[in-house]
Amino acid sequence: MRLVSDPRYGEVDLSASAEELTRLASAVAQGEGRLSSTSSPGSNALAGVEVKKTSGPGVLIHRDAEQQILVISGDCASRTVLAENLQAMATAEGGGHLHIDYFPGHFYLAEGSLSLVVNSPHAGMPNR
Repeated sequence: MRLVSDPRYGEVDLSASAEELTRLASAVAQGEGRLSSTSSPGSNALAGVEVKKTSGPGVLIHRDAEQQILVISGDCASRTVLAENLQAMATAEGGGHLHIDYFPGHFYLAEGSLSLVVNSPHAGMPNR
């Protein structure tokens, strides 16, 4: 898995194998877990992702600058929706990417969430 923080656009780019995305989806659904990512010194790569249960409302995606990790926290119902979206990317064979962006009134993301771009393990734009 590779997590790259782009401070210019305020988003994190996630690239992972289908197995890694499935493990992340499982951790999000369960509300706990920590997964490592590959990083290189001097880059904007994050060391991993940590998932936590909170009472919500919604899922908050943020960067812990001290630990250099992405933190995903939230209530069970909201985490379930995010987990389903991550699992769908893991199993989709057509390629592409998923933008997870907060907007006012978002049904499962909490205000203040970073944007997350999840790349398909099958790369590129969707096949037709």
